[in-house]
Amino acid sequence: MKNFGLDIWSNNNFIIEDGQLKLNYKSMPSLLQIIEEIRSNDSKGPILLRFPHLIKKQIQTLYSHFDKAMEENNYNGTFNAVFPLKVNQFPFAVEAVTAQGSKYNYGLEAGSKAELILAMSKTPSGAHITVNGFKDKEMISLGFIAAHSGHKITITIEGLGELETIIQVARECTLKVPNIGIRVRLHSAGSGIWAKSGGMDAKFGLTSTEIIEAVKLLNEENLLQHLSMVHFHIGSQMSDIAPLKRALREAGNIYAELKKMGATSLSSINIGGGLAVEYDQHIHSSTRNYSIDEFSSSVIFLLGEIMNAKNVPHPDIFTESGRFIVASHAVLIAPVLELFTHDYQEQLLNFKKKNPPLLEELIELNKLLNNKNCIEYLHDALDHMESLLTLFDLGYIDLQDRSNAEILVHNIIKKSLYLTSLNPTNELEQLQVRLQERYLINASIFQSLPDYWGLGQHFPIMPLHHLDSTPIRAASLWDITCDSDGEIGFKPERPLYLHDVNLDEEDYFLGFFNVGAYQETLGMSHNLFTHPSEYTVHINDVNYEIKNENQSKNILDILESIGYNKDEILNKLKLDLSNSQFITEKEKNDTLSNLEMLVKQDGYLRTTL
Repeated sequence: MKNFGLDIWSNNNFIIEDGQLKLNYKSMPSLLQIIEEIRSNDSKGPILLRFPHLIKKQIQTLYSHFDKAMEENNYNGTFNAVFPLKVNQFPFAVEAVTAQGSKYNYGLEAGSKAELILAMSKTPSGAHITVNGFKDKEMISLGFIAAHSGHKITITIEGLGELETIIQVARECTLKVPNIGIRVRLHSAGSGIWAKSGGMDAKFGLTSTEIIEAVKLLNEENLLQHLSMVHFHIGSQMSDIAPLKRALREAGNIYAELKKMGATSLSSINIGGGLAVEYDQHIHSSTRNYSIDEFSSSVIFLLGEIMNAKNVPHPDIFTESGRFIVASHAVLIAPVLELFTHDYQEQLLNFKKKNPPLLEELIELNKLLNNKNCIEYLHDALDHMESLLTLFDLGYIDLQDRSNAEILVHNIIKKSLYLTSLNPTNELEQLQVRLQERYLINASIFQSLPDYWGLGQHFPIMPLHHLDSTPIRAASLWDITCDSDGEIGFKPERPLYLHDVNLDEEDYFLGFFNVGAYQETLGMSHNLFTHPSEYTVHINDVNYEIKNENQSKNILDILESIGYNKDEILNKLKLDLSNSQFITEKEKNDTLSNLEMLVKQDGYLRTTL
């Protein structure tokens, strides 16, 4: 894996320079520099960095490719996009999306009452709101209020029951009727983990028979003029372009048929989300088989071809590809707390005046190892280790001899890996897998990378520094939760190699990339580890500015967030301490002060430098 697959997943957003990972934008600060500045203010846990310029880049990319495809194919409709709030509802993410997308009238999509209220309060003037998901009368009433307030809102019906509720609300009030969309249940299914979003067994959408019935109901109620959109969605993170093409043909023909049935106000097709992001670091397991250029060209060409054949005006096109917009803008940085082969350090060797002959030979091999003899000496060391383990089982050497042998052989293997790092052999690669290093990271996988735990979704991982040296340690990552599932294990088919560092002398930071979509909103407070501290970083031509600091919740606030009374808890702790018979009054006062300080820190560990 060259440069941690940076050329595969990073979209040229990051580069390696002077051994550090840097933002490839304007003044090009290093991530290490940013993290060290933040940590200088006593922030020790995991840190989430947001880079709004990467959201702007993705929005520009999406619009420019569709505009180009429309021009090349003489397409007469417009292109519009909305951001699904379910992808990331956190304030600084939403504010970055709306600010960076205002030039394009980039809108918002809501799938619940709370999201709809958020969309009504945050959607820029002139931008669209779409409403998907199951709805009750109150949620539909909110849509009427939004329309009456001047929003360009479309309520997508997921079933005939919702349409009947829209009709009921329209009868009962004098508010402006919002635009109405029909989500169609396509025969075409998607691809990848979320393929079940499409197909005849999909959770949402109307069948052909229900679509005809919906048009009849709208016509009877004089509401057909409000039917403006056909909507479909065949799955998030589409790995293959072929299912999308089939879905476009199907949905395009449904749209054209509806126009011919008298839905004259029908003017747009919403193709849903699904535009994939590259998460993998290894070229042989890349996430998608298409580019943004092929995606946009396919949509425009196929819809244009269908409309031209049926003599129907080209519809406006909407997309909801939120993952594509925000995944790259957030980076999780976690310090490594411990390496679990620390017990193999040479300073732990404890030789006797007279050692077993095979152990003396290991001492000599370790001392004389060099470029020319390392493979031969490595073979000798492994052979000696097997013999020494046999002698231990037979009682001829003691535990200290065995410990010395293990340390020496481990170090001979490490030295051999360093010496052959530019030209590794298959044998050494297998040894790397056997001698994995466990890196304990100050983070929770359940909180910050829930899709890895729940879906096996991979994320790009790499250190922020030491990038001018070859990493040779086969790495497994352990998080700080007391759960064995809190691990990103080493996989030979997707290997992660990290550096051999001395954490007593320096910090070692790992970056987890493309975590801006879904990970924050799905993160769970396993062991009561909550959202990491987050910061927004604005980069200019000469420097950068850190804004929007949002510290991780302190321990008392964590407990209050799940229903406990934090004052009651603190008072109980103080009372128990005050009544203690084991310490003096001065010790009580000092301990009380210390207790108050501890419960007002966040829940992550603070053992790094």
